[in-house]
Amino acid sequence: MTDTPAASASAYAGHDLEVLSGMTHYYAWIMDRFAPFARGAMVEYGAGNGNISARLRPLALRLDLVEPSPRLVPLLRARFHGDAAVAVHEMNLETHVATAAANAYDGAVLVNVLEHIADDAQALRELFRILKPGGTLLLFVPALPFLFSRLDSFYGHFRRYRRDPLAGLAADAGFEVRDARYLDLLGVVPWWLLNTLGGAVTFNPALVRLYDRLGVPLTRAIERLFATPPFGKNVLLIARKKI
Repeated sequence: MTDTPAASASAYAGHDLEVLSGMTHYYAWIMDRFAPFARGAMVEYGAGNGNISARLRPLALRLDLVEPSPRLVPLLRARFHGDAAVAVHEMNLETHVATAAANAYDGAVLVNVLEHIADDAQALRELFRILKPGGTLLLFVPALPFLFSRLDSFYGHFRRYRRDPLAGLAADAGFEVRDARYLDLLGVVPWWLLNTLGGAVTFNPALVRLYDRLGVPLTRAIERLFATPPFGKNVLLIARKKI
């Protein structure tokens, strides 16, 4: 993840990522959408403990992992020890994009990261700059402002997104939006009950496992009935830098 006001990068230990590591169906769902566009030289921001990174690595020729937490960086380095195609950078997104060369990457991946960035529009402009022509932005963020909760605040989220305004931000940065859709339609209700109304600031491991095993396959099946789901707990966006 990235720096947060409530838990700064230096303090962030990633205990939530340990709980969420077991969500194999959920990560597979995201990667099923991302995989066709993951290729060449890639960068992942907010790599955390490598839950997404490990799934990206077989698809990438080279993978840069950017993570600001000094407690998580050693985990990433240990996980990819001996892999010369993986480089781990201990810094936040803003620092990395400001120093990265133009046209450096074929793809940039941000899973639950953009909501941590105060100036998300500027971040998207910088991501556009560092991508090669034809390069792809793969983005996954929390959705629906009415779901904003104490947990969002605790982990330093500045906002939750709506699909169309997020697509507009990407287009304003220069991207051609290929897909923008809500994901996890069924996840809206439990998030609203447990976090928005209930005020929880931690993830219950048993409920996380249960939802991953039963809820994710069910909501995936339901969402296949829609060209694009009308709402969902997250937004997934795929955008391209025109050649």
